Amino acid sequence: MRDPEQLDLSYFPGCSLATTAAESNRSLMQAARILGLNLIELEDWNCCGSSSAQTMCKSLSLGMAARNLSLAPPGRPLVAMCPRCLHYLRSAQQCLKADPETREALEEKWGRAIATDLEIIHFMEVLVRYGLDRLKVNARRSLNGLRFVPYYGCTLARPPHLAKEKYFQGEMENILTALGAEAVPDALMYRCCGSFLSATDPEIVTPLVQEIIGSAAAAKADCLVTACAMCQLNLEIRNTGRAKIPIFHFSEILALALGANDYEEWFVRHLVDPRPVLKNLALVA
Repeated sequence: MRDPEQLDLSYFPGCSLATTAAESNRSLMQAARILGLNLIELEDWNCCGSSSAQTMCKSLSLGMAARNLSLAPPGRPLVAMCPRCLHYLRSAQQCLKADPETREALEEKWGRAIATDLEIIHFMEVLVRYGLDRLKVNARRSLNGLRFVPYYGCTLARPPHLAKEKYFQGEMENILTALGAEAVPDALMYRCCGSFLSATDPEIVTPLVQEIIGSAAAAKADCLVTACAMCQLNLEIRNTGRAKIPIFHFSEILALALGANDYEEWFVRHLVDPRPVLKNLALVA
């Protein structure tokens, strides 16, 4: 029988969580399962169109986002963890609302209706709305002693054309401090990491990363916790300084606190091994 406390939500992983940040996806699914949040992955989803496609061809990238929206059942919210995917799916939906002719053409192309009132939300928004009580009930490991920088980067900042949307900035530290961790605010939590410039202009990205990591080290943080897989990757691969601080995905720390035990599969994928820090705090064996 289906658990009456289980909450069904559509889920769009996006390219990063399906590939380079697979550990984020695995830990996210673990945390969601423990909390009774049933993330139902969109069948046959494609890239949201937010990166190179958007740069090369606006109509192509809009069509890619619209196809994903057409796959989402209108009766339940669509959840994304990647801030870039969240922004672009929301932006595409707004564009389709304002341009019925384009929406109808894309609906005909994909053979499915596109719900312009579909709710598209970030996973942290799901936790704030549905999961706070579930967190308290299901917490298995205390994060006491863990000093972390809640690194949001710039992507979760609200762009002007999405000013009415909610992003729950600040909730990462609220959630993790409720589980026992200590937020370290005296660091560059919103400084851009360089994003996709890492692939084309690493000489621009490296100094940005050094500033961010340096600020965390100066604040005596044990680690940084990111809300964005691209940020996590950049902060690891472009850090050439002496300070080697672990960079966690938010979902990893959350799942760890909830008692997930397959963390070895996540942490071996990190360039800076986070296990020594966690072992010192008796959070892992």
